[in-house]
Amino acid sequence: MTGLSNFDSGHTDMVHDAQLDYYGRRLATCSSDRTVRVFDIVGDQHHHLAELRGHEGPVWQVCWAHPKFGSILASCSFDHRVIIWKEGQGNQWQQAYISPRNLHTASVNGISWAPYELGLILACASSDGSVSLLEYKLDGTWEVNKLPGGHTIGCTAVSWAPANAPGALVSTKQPQSGPVKRLVTSGCDNLIKVWRYGEMGWTEEEVLAGHTDWVRDAAWAPSLGLPKNTIASASQDGQVFVWGERHSGGGWERKLVHDFKAPVWRVSWSTTGSILAVSDGNNNVTLWKESMDGIWQEINL
Repeated sequence: MTGLSNFDSGHTDMVHDAQLDYYGRRLATCSSDRTVRVFDIVGDQHHHLAELRGHEGPVWQVCWAHPKFGSILASCSFDHRVIIWKEGQGNQWQQAYISPRNLHTASVNGISWAPYELGLILACASSDGSVSLLEYKLDGTWEVNKLPGGHTIGCTAVSWAPANAPGALVSTKQPQSGPVKRLVTSGCDNLIKVWRYGEMGWTEEEVLAGHTDWVRDAAWAPSLGLPKNTIASASQDGQVFVWGERHSGGGWERKLVHDFKAPVWRVSWSTTGSILAVSDGNNNVTLWKESMDGIWQEINL
């Protein structure tokens, strides 16, 4: 998107999210106007492709699936629903799946597709405190499951671990056969939780405490270039932490990236996991990188 200037999205209310697809050629946006819009991006030019209607409330987040599964986009809303959209011939989009009305009893705040090695699985975080998993099966149906527990007051975000965990070869835990299924959730209970799928199904593996207010976002870093599992968290308390999983002895160690003195809404990793983008309540987006001595420093562009 280098050189792409601001452009009119066409939304008639606040835009809450904007996500590029795997190739960086499509941009999806969503808004309080209850719509999702899809754009074609070529150089500094953009072309509106589609407006997707189906939600009955503000749409908080959009998320592209891996292109291995085709052109698939998911969206979540204040209306308690998740819609999975699939592009057909001639840029015709259709609703491939709508979550059942009883799946969540409050706003669905965050969604995240699993690594493609695990199949087509969407994790959904809701204000009702639960996290649901929507998995596409070979017979064309969607299987619905929920994590055993969640966050008592409400769940704000969910993020998958890389399928091939960077610490797997030196981990003290039992060796894994095949891809690893783990994810992280954040909540209004000021906590971050790490979950793992094993023989007994999904279990709560770790609770990370350190924030003093709602944790607004949690993002698991890609494993490229990183020697260990790493999670970033952003909170209403103004602090951003980076958590690193210890190779020996278990547990996670916490480092403060920065205290922004204002609520922090989102954290996002670069493709290599070496740069962290932070958006805060002062309408600023800053980039951070860990120095050789382990201190996180802002990158001035």
